[in-house]
Amino acid sequence: MKAHYRKRKTRFLFKLDETRKTTAHGGQILVDALCRRFGLWEKLAAIEGLDPRKRKTSGYDPETLAAQVIFGLTSGAVRLKDMERLGADPVLLEAIGLDKAADESTLAEWLRAQTPASVEALARLNTWFVTAVLEQADPRRVRHAGQLEVFFDDTEIEVHGKKIEGARINYNGDLALSWQTLWLGPFLLDAILDGATTVAEHQRTFLERHKERWESTASYFYADSGSSGADALMDIHAAGFAQWSVSYNKWPDALERLAKELPESAWGEKETGEEGETSEYAWIKHQPGKMKKDQFFAVCRRKKADELFYRYAFIACEDSPQRSPKAVMERHGLKGCCEQRFSEVLSDLDLHHPPCLSLVANQAFYALAMLAYNILTALKVLELPDHAQSWRVRSIIRHLLTIPATSVAHANRRVLKLCIPAGWLKWWRLFLAKFVPRRKRGEGLLERYHLDSS
Repeated sequence: MKAHYRKRKTRFLFKLDETRKTTAHGGQILVDALCRRFGLWEKLAAIEGLDPRKRKTSGYDPETLAAQVIFGLTSGAVRLKDMERLGADPVLLEAIGLDKAADESTLAEWLRAQTPASVEALARLNTWFVTAVLEQADPRRVRHAGQLEVFFDDTEIEVHGKKIEGARINYNGDLALSWQTLWLGPFLLDAILDGATTVAEHQRTFLERHKERWESTASYFYADSGSSGADALMDIHAAGFAQWSVSYNKWPDALERLAKELPESAWGEKETGEEGETSEYAWIKHQPGKMKKDQFFAVCRRKKADELFYRYAFIACEDSPQRSPKAVMERHGLKGCCEQRFSEVLSDLDLHHPPCLSLVANQAFYALAMLAYNILTALKVLELPDHAQSWRVRSIIRHLLTIPATSVAHANRRVLKLCIPAGWLKWWRLFLAKFVPRRKRGEGLLERYHLDSS
């Protein structure tokens, strides 16, 4: 007879006990250790223009405020008010080396005091960090088929209220900001938040700025139909990618006409899929718009048994491709995996709505959010075991960063006792032994916290 499992009342009586010696975010020491490993706090402190104070000897240092935003985002904070609440967690502040947390107005004032130059400096720091991590990462975790994947796309950040600086009405009729991004492997390499009026407005800027990062290695570039204009295609040609593919569904009339004129011998072997749908593939060369030479297109025609006419799909790709048109179509289908990373950034870090009215403040906030996302991704790629490589950002926060920790005194020393999830004790011991050196008695506060991994 099968066991019967039911939902019942708990046997426990509940007792509430307020304590200032315990935190629910003990795993944030991993974020701090990784940032120290790459010297990010020192590099943030060295950015010119990030500190708007006239008197540098009082108030919050810029790396302190930047760290509060980063730790807030990786702790599940949604608004600046949530980041202010970090100050109510003294154990967390001590564990990550923050003397005090700034309030909401101080954070907002600091963000508003940023300039385009300081935002650009944050973007450069993020690019340096991504490059440094990729150099240390196992290629099998950051490449696909031996190729470093590059992905460009634009996403709309919806806003509410007409006073949001830089917002404009988008193609859906909503008030929004444009966040155009360039991805390198699993990392967010660069991004620009503004009121861009076209989907590929900043693509040329990104490709010219980062060209050296893929020219000397096997690379593959993806983009959607927003990059299918003649100017955008010419920019991709000039960027030096080994292979690339772009969705082409905005101006398909000329291509459909050419596809219908192809002889039957130009089409490959007919394949039959589900529900009797047939698929055939071929090449087409066409010179769209302002392009000075013919562009290669992979074309697929499909038809179900009860349909009279073919349906066509087109993908633009590199000159003289060594691949079959079917291979181009199949590889371009992986663009969907790249697009899913937007969900990690926007949903897992809850970046759907900017926190400020000022454009430069929002740009600075999203630059720090980009860095926070890459820090968590670096933690996964560099240190987590193989079975955790499929984890989203929310999984890292939930299973590694949101763990209880208690501050205790032992042998006249401060010790942070962590409640490690089952099966992760060995990993934690190895990580702390490798990246968090134990401070000896009498040693200076170069490391502001002490962790006992025994």
